[in-house]
Amino acid sequence: MSKTAKTGTTTDPGEMSFSDALTRLQCVVEAMETEDLPLETLLARYEEGMKLVRVCEARLAAAELRIQQLEQDEAGRLHTRPLTVPPAETSGARP
Repeated sequence: MSKTAKTGTTTDPGEMSFSDALTRLQCVVEAMETEDLPLETLLARYEEGMKLVRVCEARLAAAELRIQQLEQDEAGRLHTRPLTVPPAETSGARP
């Protein structure tokens, strides 16, 4: 059993870092897609996956808030501003 899988079974998802939760979520999804699992196991994995999704969303929201809180203007005054993500560059992308 991998270290990530062990972490997911012994650690409360709410206590996991974003990276650990995302890695465990990827393992859960992969297992659900590739393994022939009984319905009860699939349901348990689905529930675990949904908890991990909520953990990842919460960690991302907290990170966004921290970024907003750390912004300063030229005069040194702190203020919040919505985080804007530039669109992905597509000029070099291949279909």
